Amino acid sequence: MKKLISVFTVITLMLTFAACSNNTNHDDSSPAQQQSDTQNTVPDEESDEINDASASTETDSKSLVVYFSWSGNTENVAKSIQSQTDSDIFEIIPATSYSDDYDTVLDLAQEEQRNDTRPAISGSIENIEQYDVVYVGFPNWWGDMPMILYTFFDTYDLSDKTVALFCTSGGSGLSNTENEVKELEPNATVADGLHIRDDAADNPENAVSEWLDEIGLVK
Repeated sequence: MKKLISVFTVITLMLTFAACSNNTNHDDSSPAQQQSDTQNTVPDEESDEINDASASTETDSKSLVVYFSWSGNTENVAKSIQSQTDSDIFEIIPATSYSDDYDTVLDLAQEEQRNDTRPAISGSIENIEQYDVVYVGFPNWWGDMPMILYTFFDTYDLSDKTVALFCTSGGSGLSNTENEVKELEPNATVADGLHIRDDAADNPENAVSEWLDEIGLVK
């Protein structure tokens, strides 16, 4: 009788160990199997969307609006150009600020011209080589660009780019600035520039649109 009980106990223990062993193997394999199933169920459409999103960041050409503005008139025109051309924009900010007084600024501008000064610019443009078209704006001071614009042209090589000037003034226009830029950037193409009178700078959209059509830089 004792032998029968011992045999029955041994058989019971063997069956119990076998059942535990099967359950343990199943739990270990489940996560790997679930991961494999998830990877296999990713739709092809999702993969295509990822590829398209990556490709959409590449563009054939880019343009940049660069401007210096003292009173805000040139800034208004610059932002209109940016909006209509979908350009990047960079404001030329003097490292040493100009006075808020009009007469003081006129006197300083004339002194800078006499001394052929190159005022320092705060900040810089990274990767300017990526731009095909550069719009450059300024107020006309004493029949010329402010001298800080000469700093800009001395700093950046615009070879093989199209440069389009725009300026604001009471009526003196672009003066000789287009020819100046052709000398400063001999390997660039200088397009016909845009002049907007100060009293029209608050609403420059139509003038900017007509100019962009004329020079053919917006497709």
